[in-house]
Amino acid sequence: MSASALSSIRFPGSISEYLQVASVLSLLLLLFKTAQLYLHRQWLLSSTQQFPSPPSHWLFGHKILKDQDLQDILTRIKNFPSACPQWLWGSKVRIQVYDPDYMKLILGRSDPKAHGSYRFLAPWIGRGLLLLDGQTWFQHRRMLTPAFHYDILKPYTEIMADSVRVMLDKWEQIVGQDSTLEIFQHITLMTLDTIMKCAFSHEGSVQLDRKYKSYIQAVEDLNNLFFLRVRNIFHQNDIIYRVSSNGCLANSACQLAHDHTDQVIKSRRSQLQDEEELEKLKKKRRLDFLDILLFARMENGKSLSDKDLRAEVDTFMFEGHDTTASGISWIFYALATNPEHQQRCRKEIQSLLGDGASITWNDLDKMPYTTMCIKEALRIYPPVPSVSRELSSPVTFPDGRSLPKGIHVMLSFYGLHHNPTVWPNPEVFDPSRFAPGSSRHSHSFLPFSGGARNCIGKQFAMNELKVAVALTLLRFELLPDPTRVPIPIPRIVLKSKNGIHLHLKKLQ
Repeated sequence: MSASALSSIRFPGSISEYLQVASVLSLLLLLFKTAQLYLHRQWLLSSTQQFPSPPSHWLFGHKILKDQDLQDILTRIKNFPSACPQWLWGSKVRIQVYDPDYMKLILGRSDPKAHGSYRFLAPWIGRGLLLLDGQTWFQHRRMLTPAFHYDILKPYTEIMADSVRVMLDKWEQIVGQDSTLEIFQHITLMTLDTIMKCAFSHEGSVQLDRKYKSYIQAVEDLNNLFFLRVRNIFHQNDIIYRVSSNGCLANSACQLAHDHTDQVIKSRRSQLQDEEELEKLKKKRRLDFLDILLFARMENGKSLSDKDLRAEVDTFMFEGHDTTASGISWIFYALATNPEHQQRCRKEIQSLLGDGASITWNDLDKMPYTTMCIKEALRIYPPVPSVSRELSSPVTFPDGRSLPKGIHVMLSFYGLHHNPTVWPNPEVFDPSRFAPGSSRHSHSFLPFSGGARNCIGKQFAMNELKVAVALTLLRFELLPDPTRVPIPIPRIVLKSKNGIHLHLKKLQ
């Protein structure tokens, strides 16, 4: 018999041996991973034992019905003081915090954003101010802070007012006597219009150009897809997620969002090639947001890379319009469901602005009751329901309980604002909570987070909220649609599961 014949006879045996070896190795790997997960779970159980929680399944964690997350945390607040573990699955837990003393302690530290969840935002917004940590974050924060100086914000008031008027003009044309309007989409276009003009030197109207609706939809999709991915154990792996249907959708939405921001950067760079535009820029005391980025020099003397530049533009493009859109929409709903407060705001604004032909920076500090109502609406409906941190060192809370390094802490602003030990009758709309001279815990009201990493654009946002509320109440009476009560759901920003529908009654 030839050597080749012998070889062919033994070949099937070799395949069988290879399969056996592969099976044994696979089994050993499985046992190793199982042991690893078991030991990690035991460490998590030991680390969180001082914090009671509702019963959970050892593998599937706490079962929360779809879109019932906010109701779940309200239940926890009643039964578990200050903080409570939430098991997403057997080997992943986060401590939900809704106590102002706990908030103050965590926000006063320098813990990084929770990598396990925030990393899922990186393909979309890159490593900009939201995701950066440490010295690089500090450098970028210091670089961008001048973009929110009051000298820069002052002229934005009229730009904001123009964008709001465009939206209100559209509303006058489309609302009928008995019809309702889903306001969230309209307000989102208006806030995108505002941020494009204020921060990115955009010319033209986003609200009147249909092409921007694809960007708005992409942001909406990415909001939902991020939330779903955080909750899905199989989608924690990048490779598995990339080939999943949700991963494909996320990739497509990211591409749409990046095309939009790339065009914004390209357009401004093109404008700056013009001598006249450069001369105007030289006369400015302070640069706008995008111009700061384009002319920035880091400590090493180099300008921002294209990757870093786009990350900051993507971050602020999203945060600068979606959070304010959420805030304005929920404020309008709160005023619609509390007509006596709405009317009192309207009278205050009418006495200040008359017919609203103009509104200036100085007017914004002369509407105290309207500001109280805005803050109370932000308390009930915080635009960003929560943020997360990963403890970089052990922490001991004021009540003596402690957590070790590595634990994921979720700061629930929604839970804090609805905590009855902090805010009596938290579901009641009561603007007097924010009356001048009223006392409250320094960390009981955090619509823009707190500490060193608070929202860099909070003054910009408050100005925009005031302008939108003032001009809208001069033109319309806001009435709720009792057949379509909005259902708040937590995404990156606070959304409504079924939109926000209002009756708009034009004032004569």
